[in-house]
Parts: sequence; C-alpha cells; structure tokens
Amino acid sequence: METRSDGWAGMGWDGWQDHDEVLRRLNQGADPEVWGGGRPLHRAAAFGSPEVVTELARRVADVDATEDGATALWEALFAGRPGNARALAAAGADPWRPLIGGWSPGRLSLAGPTPDLFPRPDGEPGLTEQEQASADEGRRLVAALGTFHYDGLGLACVAGIDADEAIRRLEATPADGEEMRELVEDPYEYDLDESLSFVGVTTVPGGCVVTQPWGYAPSMPGVQTRLSAGTVSYGLYANPKSGNQGSVTRDGVIEGWDLHPGGAPWPDATSEEVLRSYLYSSHAVAYCCAYVGLRLTDARAVVGPPDAWVRLPEADYWSH
Repeated sequence: METRSDGWAGMGWDGWQDHDEVLRRLNQGADPEVWGGGRPLHRAAAFGSPEVVTELARRVADVDATEDGATALWEALFAGRPGNARALAAAGADPWRPLIGGWSPGRLSLAGPTPDLFPRPDGEPGLTEQEQASADEGRRLVAALGTFHYDGLGLACVAGIDADEAIRRLEATPADGEEMRELVEDPYEYDLDESLSFVGVTTVPGGCVVTQPWGYAPSMPGVQTRLSAGTVSYGLYANPKSGNQGSVTRDGVIEGWDLHPGGAPWPDATSEEVLRSYLYSSHAVAYCCAYVGLRLTDARAVVGPPDAWVRLPEADYWSH
C-alpha cells in the first residue's frame, strides 16, 4: 500500500522563509498539519518568515497545537524570532498559556531581549526577583563571553575551587612553556593521545575553568569526578560531528550525561531549567558557566591563554 506524501518532501530549513514556495505547496495539497515527524507551523515559527507563519496559521485547526509540549509560539520565542511570535499572536495564539515547566511564552519573554513582545494582561504575574536577577546575569554573561569558535572544545566549569585546587585534585604538573606554544599553535599536528594530556586551568569569579580548545579531556568522567569533590562541575565537549555534549557531576557522582547545553528544554524540564535554557539558548559555554554559578568577565578562561597549562598524569579517565 502506497503511503500518502504530506507534500513537504525536500523542504529545507531555509524553505520556510519562501512564502511563494510554501504557498505553492499548500495549493498543491501539502498538509498544513504534518511535516515529517512534526508540524509545519512549528518549523516555520522557528525558521521561517512572518508571512509564512501567517499563511500556515490560518490553515491549521489549532494554532496552539503542541509538539513535545511546545506550541509554535513557544518555538518562535526560543528561536529568537519576535516577528514570527507577533504573527502567531495576531493569528490567535495564546502567549499566556502555561507550557513546559509552568512557563507561558508571554512570561518567559519578560526575561529575554523583547520583554514588551506581548501586552501583559491584568493579573498575569511578572518575573520574581530571583528570575529577574537570573535574566540580568544571563544578558551580562553572554555579552561578556562574546562570540568565538568553539567546535572541538572541551570544558569543565567547577564551582567553589580555584585553579590551584583544581590542579591539586587532578595531580597535574606544569607544562613546558615552549612545548605548549607549539601545541597551541597547531594542536592537530600532535598525536591525539599526547595533545589530550594538556589542559588549561583558570580561576574565575565563582570557581574555575578547565579548558582544552582542541579536545574533550576536561569533560572525561574521571576528570569530572576528581574536580567535583564537595562541589559541582559541568562538563562540555563541543563535538564537531554531533553537537554539544554536556554532563553534570556532583561530589564525585555523575548526575547527568549526554545533555545538550544551549538547546531547548525537554518537555519534563523544571521551571529553573526552562529559564536557563531560554537565557542561554544557542550559548552552550555560557550555559555551562551559569549552571554552576561562574561569573566570567571575558572568554580568556575558555579560549586562552589560561592561568596555567598543565599535564594530566596517565590514568583511566573513562572510569567513574
């Protein structure tokens, strides 16, 4: 039996910005409710134009239909597309409907760059003092770190200890200065096992950062468990092949693995997780720092030069 096409075959992410193409497909029978495993309106809200969003919104049965707990309006907000969000609200989407973690798109928008995106009805609560403080710190931290290339980066953000203590816990030894200059200049000329032995360590407000711009060593379980004794560490490996991979280790115990810092919250996320995901959407490094309370003032601790380059001793860092 032949499976009926939904009419969106071959539609790329940029296609949702092409109103003529979307209209052509719809007029030829494309399903406004179904695209692959999701909803066309959700894809358009995140990647498309206000014109395409308006076109699809008037053809769907429910402009507030959910996908993984999120409405199209929620998707537009997380994607940083206020024009699409306004188009959805004009089409009847409810900005004040509670969704993931109890947040509505409207209340969540108060913490972002467009707090006046939706008129707030009488009786709708604003942000708490703590939420507003988190929002203020989020804007400061993202701006302080700025933009830099971090594919291939390994990172450990550790609360409450300085660089000297991190070095002691890792039993690391000072690296040779000349060797490090050559390695930093072209790390991929070195044998991987050799280059993974070297990490940078820097004291920052709130704790310290262990970094390796060319590899995953700081995020290895054995490194995380050593660093997190009596505190918490967030590990990141910005895998060029599969995206950002995060982990949380608390007092030597791995609490979370294969996380996605800087990504959208899961449908069962807590209120705190939703807010953090929104504040640091597409800012994975800032997310990791914020998770453990590091208040970096620039990106030096991440991209270098660090306070100290050190060599890790030989050990099985993949065991917990």
